Amino acid sequence: MQVPSLLLPSPRGPAGVVPARPAAAPFLPMSRAEMDALGWDRCDVIVVTGDAYVDHPSFGMAIIGRVLEAAGYRVGIVAQPDWHDAGAFTALGEPRLFFGVTGGNMDSMVNRYTADRRVRSDDAYTPRGVAGARPDRAVIVYAQRLREAFPDAPIVIGGIEASLRRIAHFDYWAERVRRSILVDANADLLVFGNAERQVLEIARRLDAGERIEAITDLRGTAFRRSGVPEGWVEIDSTSIDDVGPVETPPSPYEALAPGARAPGATSPPAVRHTRDVPNAARAHSVIRLPAFEAVAGDPILYAHASRVLHSEANPGNARALVQRHGASDVWLNPPPLPIATADLDAIYELPFARRPHPTYGTAKIPAYEMIRFSIAIQRGCFGGCTFCSITEHEGRIIQSRSEDSVIREIETIRDRVPGFTGVISDLGGPTANMYRLHCKSERIEAACRRPSCVYPAVCPNLNTDHAPLIQLYRRARTVPGVKKVLIASGVRYDLATESPEYVKELATHHTGGYLKIAPEAIGEGPLSKMMKPGIGTYYRFKELFDRYSREAGKEQYLIPYFIAAHPGTRDEDMLELALWLKKNGFRADQVQAFLPSPMSTATAMYHSGKNPLKRITRRSEPVVIPRSPRQRRLHKAFLRYHDPLNWPLLREALKRMGRANLIGNGRQHLVPAYQPQRGASAPAPASAGRFRTQHTGLPIVRGGRRPGGKRGGASKAR
Repeated sequence: MQVPSLLLPSPRGPAGVVPARPAAAPFLPMSRAEMDALGWDRCDVIVVTGDAYVDHPSFGMAIIGRVLEAAGYRVGIVAQPDWHDAGAFTALGEPRLFFGVTGGNMDSMVNRYTADRRVRSDDAYTPRGVAGARPDRAVIVYAQRLREAFPDAPIVIGGIEASLRRIAHFDYWAERVRRSILVDANADLLVFGNAERQVLEIARRLDAGERIEAITDLRGTAFRRSGVPEGWVEIDSTSIDDVGPVETPPSPYEALAPGARAPGATSPPAVRHTRDVPNAARAHSVIRLPAFEAVAGDPILYAHASRVLHSEANPGNARALVQRHGASDVWLNPPPLPIATADLDAIYELPFARRPHPTYGTAKIPAYEMIRFSIAIQRGCFGGCTFCSITEHEGRIIQSRSEDSVIREIETIRDRVPGFTGVISDLGGPTANMYRLHCKSERIEAACRRPSCVYPAVCPNLNTDHAPLIQLYRRARTVPGVKKVLIASGVRYDLATESPEYVKELATHHTGGYLKIAPEAIGEGPLSKMMKPGIGTYYRFKELFDRYSREAGKEQYLIPYFIAAHPGTRDEDMLELALWLKKNGFRADQVQAFLPSPMSTATAMYHSGKNPLKRITRRSEPVVIPRSPRQRRLHKAFLRYHDPLNWPLLREALKRMGRANLIGNGRQHLVPAYQPQRGASAPAPASAGRFRTQHTGLPIVRGGRRPGGKRGGASKAR
């Protein structure tokens, strides 16, 4: 796949000539006084963000700002403005080119609410962790306030909140389908995915005098337009996946007579079958999804649209998508191409201050405290887990940094970051062990439409050689001044079993007593809806991990993560999991139910009761959905079977399920028959299994992890 260079010459010199760039600012300015100190009369681009400004490559506003700065642009930051007053958005004036708006590293709704729709008491991306520094649906609110303050300024929205809402999407907090965020925000452009290339190109073209409404050919962007341009072939999405007969509401797929046009249409009639589209025309073909009004009123059409959207996710073969919203279309160009290693190195080696902006004083920002000694070595994930936002945002093609670049960043942390004690807290990314893994054939990769490279089994075309990662680990721990390199990102254990040498390296040198992994479930029902491997793979990994830990003379344990109430999960599945946890001596300190994040496949299951991993019809087998608050509480209670507060609910459920034999005071029982008085301490129920003492009281945190989590909209997103 041809990947164009991200590194652009300065916009202020003639073609081919790169003039001297001014020295990088210590921090991107957040006030007029800082602009004056830099000698700026105006910013070229102003980034408005829902996070506190931390000048570190794990924070989106810092990445985008420093990339633009490196290209010669003057960038300012408006962080966590008071959204009640448009005047708060005028702190730096109007930018010469455009405003960039992001909700922050996390989706603002995931950041503010739990999976049970309760308001969170903290915000890890705010000084002192104080909650309430951002509004609900921050991107929409920020863009609206900017329109009030600067009616004519171009507005570009991005980050994970915009990326996952780029099309009509089910909103769990409103319990309905909402329009594309591009429409609700009244923005000019939406950039999705990791957006360095898109943002640079937008800046360059606006700087050259192009109007923002003319920028319609840029990968990884969405915009509004009327109709389909001349020369484009419009494909009806039912030619890709037929939803079957539609009765109410009326079908948006009504066949047109040859040569006819729908009322008000300005484009040719839709092609009914993809076989009617010549290969030469594929680059100028667009798939029309059911309109917003149709998917909002019909969950089956929503599931169909979700399936088609996810099938057009490979940048090697994806086609443009279009969806009607009222009187205009929302047009999505194909996803951005992966970033080349040299460009990824250049991004992460920009002159970040690697700490919060001085305006915050000594106030700690919890998200920064967690990642200040960690290093991102790659982007993307080909796992395709249906509940996860990473593949939808960063793509499934792995983009890796060079070994030398990672080592240089370790040295930078050692030499420049206050408080470094010699421990690198993580070398990873969306996953710990996909570094430099890729398809064996570029031709196959460019044509592939599989949603996962590892489900239902590891694809034979996938290169699973962990040797480059092993070499990186070995070199990293020999850097002078480094005492320990830990791996905190999630290990994809089905991949790890393909490389026992990697498991040995991990257990021997890079595990600090406990290693967190994510089976998510043990029953085939939920696992098949998650696209996760069976529990047998967990046992194979555990056997290797335990063996190499013993050989290293270490006492180390695996800590599994699980999701409660995921689509496809029956009460019986959660009971089976509770018995498995008890047998193995695991006690979950914290658990969380499935959170339907916008645009994910699992969310389409939750909303429609159908499985978009298969062809959608109205006769498709229904998916079990634990939807009611009481059932969701029950599934969480099964994970915390040892908590006396859950015993009444569990006793009731066990009797209803015909499993009253699990109620009693013996080792074979799940919950005791007695109930302690309120406020009284109760002895823990007996626990069998050789892990009883080893694992008692260990925390298991699942779903919507914050900060730096990889699910539920919690990715490190630009």
